[in-house]
Amino acid sequence: MNENLIESLSKQKIFPIIRSNDPEKVVLTVEAILDGGLDIIEVNVENPLVYDAIREVSSRAKICAGGIITSLQAQAAIASGVKCFSSPIFHMNLVKLSKDMKVPYIAGTSTANEAYKAWKARIPLVKIYPITAMGGPLYVKDLLRPMPFLNVMPQGNVKLADVVSYIDAGATAVGIGRDLYEGYSYSEITSRVKETVELLKRTYGR
Repeated sequence: MNENLIESLSKQKIFPIIRSNDPEKVVLTVEAILDGGLDIIEVNVENPLVYDAIREVSSRAKICAGGIITSLQAQAAIASGVKCFSSPIFHMNLVKLSKDMKVPYIAGTSTANEAYKAWKARIPLVKIYPITAMGGPLYVKDLLRPMPFLNVMPQGNVKLADVVSYIDAGATAVGIGRDLYEGYSYSEITSRVKETVELLKRTYGR
């Protein structure tokens, strides 16, 4: 996934983000999302037990470890079998570790200046967070107007219903967290993913 991260996510368009302290719930949610047709999934590392869940599902899904802010966390995530790691921040220590370990790092940025610095550091995909607070799809459009070379992924309280608006604004992919799974059964999660995947296929032809 190292070289094809951007290509794979641009095809998938939705980047599911699971946040839970319960390893069993993480595994079952990953499986529900897989059944819906998505296989690149972020699992936020709420506690070290989550690494066990990541190991369990890493043969079936391309897992990205989320919430990584230190090199030690990144190393533990990579050891558990993740294909990339994601952070709410942009830090050069994580850039260096990513390059040394040859594992992609999705850096978190908010401003145009931060996003540009991340791009200059050769970050393949820049997270724009928290996107809802920053202005939603219009912010993505305004950000990309002077910097169309950026690959951005808006994230932060994004709703499934807003995915098309973000893609139309120029986002490579869209991070979807609790709106995808919170309050739904595992079969309902699968149905929600399938419906959105089908909508994106009809809209964008793949």
